[in-house]
Amino acid sequence: MTILAAVVLCLALASPGQYSVWGIQDFLRLPIEGLALGVAALLLPPRPMRVVALVFGVLLAALVLLRGLNLGFRAVLTRPFDIVDDWTYLRDGAETLATFAGPAVAALAVTAAIAVAVGIFVLVPWASMRVADAIGRQRVRAVPVLATLVAAWSILAVTGVGWPHGYYTAAIASDATARMAWQTVQVLPDDLADRDAFAHDIRTDPAAAVPASSRIAGLAGKDVLVVYVESYGRVALDDPQLAPTVRSALTTSDEQLSAAGFSARSAWVDSPTFGAGSWLAHASVGAGLWVNSQRRYDQLIAAPRITLSSTFGDAGWRTVFDVPSTDRPWVQGQQFYGYDKLYTKFNVGYQGKPYGYATMPDQYIYHAFAQRELTPGDRPPVYAEIDTLSSHYPWTQPPSLLPWNDVGDGAAFTGPVATTTSPRVIYARTVAYAMQALTQFVTNSHDPNLVVLAMGDHQPNSSVTRQGASHQTPVMLITKDDAALKAADAWGWNAGLEPASDAPVWPMSAVRNHLFSAFGTSEARTAMTGAHG
Repeated sequence: MTILAAVVLCLALASPGQYSVWGIQDFLRLPIEGLALGVAALLLPPRPMRVVALVFGVLLAALVLLRGLNLGFRAVLTRPFDIVDDWTYLRDGAETLATFAGPAVAALAVTAAIAVAVGIFVLVPWASMRVADAIGRQRVRAVPVLATLVAAWSILAVTGVGWPHGYYTAAIASDATARMAWQTVQVLPDDLADRDAFAHDIRTDPAAAVPASSRIAGLAGKDVLVVYVESYGRVALDDPQLAPTVRSALTTSDEQLSAAGFSARSAWVDSPTFGAGSWLAHASVGAGLWVNSQRRYDQLIAAPRITLSSTFGDAGWRTVFDVPSTDRPWVQGQQFYGYDKLYTKFNVGYQGKPYGYATMPDQYIYHAFAQRELTPGDRPPVYAEIDTLSSHYPWTQPPSLLPWNDVGDGAAFTGPVATTTSPRVIYARTVAYAMQALTQFVTNSHDPNLVVLAMGDHQPNSSVTRQGASHQTPVMLITKDDAALKAADAWGWNAGLEPASDAPVWPMSAVRNHLFSAFGTSEARTAMTGAHG
């Protein structure tokens, strides 16, 4: 049993936290934390030592779980898990799995994850106490062994000897667990400081001094739509395997827009999130703030802040949020954004089948929105945020576009066709479909006052996007309005739906203020000067 406990303790101390690889080198290292436990067992009486070993084991178990979360987050989102902000991702991941694989599979996965966590919190403290007790009972034999190991660790630490391990060197004298514990503790004061700084940013808004109608005077009478194309990242245009499919769709879409009298301008925006967390991107654009964590998002929507939605609403527009993935009330969103109407999966009349995560294909989202909000006649102008779904992970073969007048209630959408095509290829197809659906919607809107600002919400996760990729996504302005096109030209955006490789890059947090500067009165432009960071 003592040997088993020693193996468990070695596994716990060897598990990688910084890198997504785990090789034999991890078990050929000398962890200072294990030596510290051994020294403590030599120096302390048995009863206090059991308490120390128990605390050590509990903390080590927590770090083992955190390491596992780090590996998962690095594999999917290319960043470590944030112990303050990221817990909601676990719930969202379970819900996504339930949607894609079924509730039974999701329940089994959640049960297994809980069982593993409980097992770790039982085994690691037990192993720590068992090993410490064995050392305490064998002090005479343990002293020379520990003295030798401590001396060896000191020499190895000074010389920096290590094992080659992928693209880095694994130091034999390891203090990885202690460093990870310290870094984890440091997150808390950093989070408190950021909370105060972000509260100041929320309160300090140059737009507050300008009346709502003055911020967007140049868009009077226009139907303004902010469209988020799910997971449409720069990789879709830069990756040689993906780009031909997407670029072909953009070329065709440009031709169709031109034939209908529309023009497009494009550039890049930098998203605050990667691989998931679309709502962070939406909040950054809408509120003009860099919302790069769940904690910042929660802090923002609980505070008063001028948003694009509230500005248009106060200026007389009808404000609409079209979020067809939503399957529950969104009280906080309504209170913060102040929209007049929320469309969800339940109130758009869809009678077809889902396409993986997508409760309905993008073509139906646009068609239902147009039927409900863009009908000709005596109505106020519309401001809307539309969140698309067809290019959402896990990627599913999208349907073919139907003729616009045949969409109806969506019953013709019978669900995805099984395919063995690689997820990366399917991803490119979903982005191409998303852009084709957007183009079909615009060209069939018959709305001469339509102004569409469309952008990717974030890059796709690391199953598509390679290590070290940027957070950049395309942004496009589509309209017949000459004044809006001139504003985009002044920004340096290029013609067409595909951004040039050297086109301007804005942080998403700058979009709101750029719009206020470009389409506001001179009072708005003066107030927003220097507020585009």
